[in-house]
Amino acid sequence: MGQTDPSNPNMYKRQSVILVPADTPGVRIHRMLSVMGFDDAPHGHGHITFTNVRVPAKNMVLGEGRGFEIIQGRLGPGRIHHAMRAIGIAEKALEWMLMRVNDPLKRPFNRPLSEHGTIIAQIARSRIEIDASRLIILNAAIKIDEMNAKSALLEIAEAKILVPNMTLEVLDRAMQAFGGAGLSQDTPLAAMWAHARTLRIVDGPDEVHLMQVSLDLRLGFSDIFLWDVLDTDISE
Repeated sequence: MGQTDPSNPNMYKRQSVILVPADTPGVRIHRMLSVMGFDDAPHGHGHITFTNVRVPAKNMVLGEGRGFEIIQGRLGPGRIHHAMRAIGIAEKALEWMLMRVNDPLKRPFNRPLSEHGTIIAQIARSRIEIDASRLIILNAAIKIDEMNAKSALLEIAEAKILVPNMTLEVLDRAMQAFGGAGLSQDTPLAAMWAHARTLRIVDGPDEVHLMQVSLDLRLGFSDIFLWDVLDTDISE
């Protein structure tokens, strides 16, 4: 995706999407990038350069200037999909935490972990936060089903902000319960944390979605204010 019409007065019509086969002359994959030290190749992202790359005009998707339309068509639903996957990660982290608590060989201060109030409270808090996050996703999904993704921008943004952050909190508690093992490759928790951390950036960072929520709220307040004014008897 890149700008093909940078002078277009409509900023949303400046970008286009073009398909470029990986074996096209001029395309060079320098390296695959790790994510917080974890190697996701070949499924992750790469450092790629394009030097005098030429492809047929028919490789442009849908037509010039429709790049933003194409990408946003995927990003809208994609954001709630990320939140759904984050729920699954949080559930798995909680399973590992419960397994740790019920390990009969783990007896700090000569008592099983299940008798330590601090970690039990963390388990309860994690259960509540996961369930609450699931409800905010379902709320967004209902809005999408009833109308469309564009009409659910506020609800999708809320889910995209809340759920990954919740998942990181639950993972952090699970890692803490395992001590040093939670940071190593002996459990999947560290890798899960690294993956979940990317969700606060992919398909728009938290800051962008916070702006979206703020914008939607301000527009909503403006609508309410305007309605109150129009509904007022000016003779009063």
